[in-house]
Amino acid sequence: MMRLMAQKIQSIADSIADEEVDAFTHAILSANRIYVMGAGRSGLVAKAFAMRLMHLGFTSFVVGETITPAIEKNDMFIAFSGSGNTKSIADVAQTAKGIGSTIGLITSNKDSTIGIIADVIVVIESQRDAVTDESHEYDIRQMMGEHKSFAPLGTIFETTSMVFSDALVSHIMEITQTSEGELKKRHTNIE
Repeated sequence: MMRLMAQKIQSIADSIADEEVDAFTHAILSANRIYVMGAGRSGLVAKAFAMRLMHLGFTSFVVGETITPAIEKNDMFIAFSGSGNTKSIADVAQTAKGIGSTIGLITSNKDSTIGIIADVIVVIESQRDAVTDESHEYDIRQMMGEHKSFAPLGTIFETTSMVFSDALVSHIMEITQTSEGELKKRHTNIE
């Protein structure tokens, strides 16, 4: 199952548009503060991303936490939503948009409620039909058919979102020339 998931994540990674990543990265680098949100397991990915942004030296917040301040015009709101239609996230995105914040969306559905108002979108196509990778000895589609329990309830979106956001952190580290030592200095020391 891990090999099957890794193949699926690789095929999704190959489909992500460089232009989307560049625009998303530029928006993050241009923001005063960054607010992230997701629901359920996607919310856990959003929290992990907010933590890494903090390690990079960004001012980042998780929407819904008691210490999250008011969002402002030059801030960025990033939604992690496979459907792009999760009502609670869409409502927050619309509020942030009305204030003038930049809206970022990591999704598998760019033609969604949040996608329509987003300024930058990275499409993680977890809902696509399985594809055959000629470098592997089996057809992912066939394997998925044989394993009905393969990646239930959005697992591939969540896992790929986590891998993508960690890769984005590495990309930003290179752009900003931030060392792992600098990240370590910001890592909590009171656990």
